[in-house]
Amino acid sequence: TTRLPDGTWEVTGRGVSGLTSPEDALDFGNSGTGIRLTLGAMTGCPVTAKCVGDESLSRRPMGRVTEPLEQMGAVFEFHSAARGQLPLTLTSPQRALPIDYVLPVASAQVKSCILLAGLGAPGVTAVTEKKSTRDHTERMLTLFGAKISSTPEGKDSAKGLFKGQRIELTGETELSATTIHVPGDPSSAAFPLVAGLLSEGAEIRLNNVMVNPYRSGLWDCLREMGGMIEEVNMRDAAGEKVVDYIVKGSDLVGIDVPPERAPDMIDEFPILAMAAACARGTTHLHGLAELRVKESDRLAAIAEGLKLCGVTVIEGEDDLAIEGCGGPVPGLQNNVQITTHLDHRIAMSFLILGLNAKKPITIDDSRMIATSFPNFFELMATLGADFVSE
Repeated sequence: TTRLPDGTWEVTGRGVSGLTSPEDALDFGNSGTGIRLTLGAMTGCPVTAKCVGDESLSRRPMGRVTEPLEQMGAVFEFHSAARGQLPLTLTSPQRALPIDYVLPVASAQVKSCILLAGLGAPGVTAVTEKKSTRDHTERMLTLFGAKISSTPEGKDSAKGLFKGQRIELTGETELSATTIHVPGDPSSAAFPLVAGLLSEGAEIRLNNVMVNPYRSGLWDCLREMGGMIEEVNMRDAAGEKVVDYIVKGSDLVGIDVPPERAPDMIDEFPILAMAAACARGTTHLHGLAELRVKESDRLAAIAEGLKLCGVTVIEGEDDLAIEGCGGPVPGLQNNVQITTHLDHRIAMSFLILGLNAKKPITIDDSRMIATSFPNFFELMATLGADFVSE
């Protein structure tokens, strides 16, 4: 793997099942997606690898991916008192076994993990999901020439989409190198997007943002709240739809977010909560149980932080009611900080809220933001945000 002077990454592949055992432990830092997808890719190759992560990642459950991978022949040794968490050592089979797996919980990470492992397994590896999730992995594998197909199951009349699908991948098919122009991540675009909506009189343009029907939850919510968001210049890139957004400062109102929307916006609930805190009326978020097992207990972290900022919230087991302030939130009292729990999305969300607060909002740590959005501070500075590091 080589990074060229223009910022392009050049990767020389080793073919299907071509990975070899690393000499040192693989450190995934704060990246849950990184560890889960890599475990899948390595299961399809005859390797042994130790995997570690930071304090936050080491608390996150890995059982959802290790269980199906064990069915494919992988063996895991856990080195902590809590089985199912990092650090762990993976010993892959000489040849992975194909499986037919039904996802117990909607998870694009688990689905993708199994499909990547299936690349090195003979025959057909199948994954059935009762609620369809983001399909970036399927699109990417198609781009590389993989034999992959999906059959929709159960029509969702509200969105015109099928509720679930069955994906089948024929393994041991050699992939072909290709050039990929990676579009902007919608989960990252959510932060400047909400900043623009909360800024009176603002108008900003966000270019080159990927759109996907299974990641539209936040945009659906913000438009229902009265957010002025326009899509222009739609085009194709790397098998994905890409648009530019024109966002204008808007007077947002509270809404009720149904639980079935959660899989389409699971990573965007923290920043939606910030928008809700500044809206008029009450916003009620449902279907949040999955937030309990993210980089932190995000549901508790959101509620705790908003209360410190003077916002009235009611936290349930898997729901959250937020009484909007109808404008800027009060902000923090002197010498009080938001505890981020080493969670990059909690950190960025409360920094965005700080742009629309009567008193400054301070977070306890920002280093982990680089996990998903390394140029967050530089980009926000171009919009006039003045973040001060203490």
